[in-house]
Amino acid sequence: MNLVFQFYCRTFQFALRLAIPLLPYRRPETLGSVEDIPAVLEREKKNSVLVVTDPGVMDLGLTEHLERTLREHHIAYTVYDGVVPNPTTATVEEARERYWAGGCRAFIAVGGGSSIDCAKAAAIRVAKPKKPLSKCKGILRVHTRLPLIIAVPTTAGTGSETTLAAVIVDAETRHKYAINDFPLIPRYAVLDPEMTLSLPPRLTASTGLDALTHAVEAYIGRSTTRDTREDALEAVRLIFANLDRAYTDGSDIDARRNMLTAAYRAGCAFTKSYVGYVHALAHALGGQYNVPHGHTNAVILPLVLEAYGPAIHRKLKDLAVAAGLAGENAPAAEAANTFIQAIKDMKHHFGIGGTIPELRREDIPKLARYAAREANPLYPVPVLMDEKTLEGLFTQLLEE
Repeated sequence: MNLVFQFYCRTFQFALRLAIPLLPYRRPETLGSVEDIPAVLEREKKNSVLVVTDPGVMDLGLTEHLERTLREHHIAYTVYDGVVPNPTTATVEEARERYWAGGCRAFIAVGGGSSIDCAKAAAIRVAKPKKPLSKCKGILRVHTRLPLIIAVPTTAGTGSETTLAAVIVDAETRHKYAINDFPLIPRYAVLDPEMTLSLPPRLTASTGLDALTHAVEAYIGRSTTRDTREDALEAVRLIFANLDRAYTDGSDIDARRNMLTAAYRAGCAFTKSYVGYVHALAHALGGQYNVPHGHTNAVILPLVLEAYGPAIHRKLKDLAVAAGLAGENAPAAEAANTFIQAIKDMKHHFGIGGTIPELRREDIPKLARYAAREANPLYPVPVLMDEKTLEGLFTQLLEE
């Protein structure tokens, strides 16, 4: 990366960091159960809602408790269950049409990040029907009040219930992009561990490592604040203490609750301090091949941490101490390597490999271009990387 562009990136990031205290960040109000939702809707004077979810959630019956609760309180609802992994602009339009057809006045998103992101994007289209989503991508290009959004995560990982972002795939070009603006932060997040009990071990692991990625990237970046550092450290502590418990015994309600809290706090950390090249690479791969985002983050995380090198050793030591992997007096490099190795060990334990089988060598230049365009200058990464460097990282993800 040439020096002029490096200077531009760091100047851009420095300006954003200065602006953080002035921007209208907020945390969603948390609810402990879906049974708390009717009181919120009554208080907000919303008597008809669109439940946005996916076929897998429906097959598991995870919306039944919510639907029964809404019926008991005489709240009309319509269900849209067509969300796909890495939701597309076409999916968003279907949800928006269902919202209007049902006479809805609020969104309840039930599922992982895809369902919550779809609801956010559909809310944009409801509020701004003449503006295509492609014109909203980037930072602060929505700037209008959206319909009420209540997020009910069924995975403990994406953090979408806390963030100002929605990640969408263009249905025609397969280009994946993020929309970032404060109105996208859900007003309420329902952290109900009962909603995650049926999550299979493999998804428990990959979504848990997704939350870990959010906490780590938020902490090692250059735009941290006191509260984002506290959130990230607590999220890391909770994940290392509870992820294997939830993976091994899916009915462990305390572990499930703690993982939801970890994902929420990691989401609060990265929505303000942002992410890095792990996400840039994962978004490019998700857009091209429709691979699950959480799993892809888990595959990539240790690779990128090693690529950053000594620049992040001190911060990785902090995370290692929080995770109980190193003592306060451990050398920074040693503690950092211990932390990275612990992530590799978790991946191996959970059966998560180090490659992306769908990745094709001939696609790497395009993927690197997408990743570089997403990350630079926006992401306050500890070490700047250009397209050539990112191509090298993608190459390491190829299957032999």
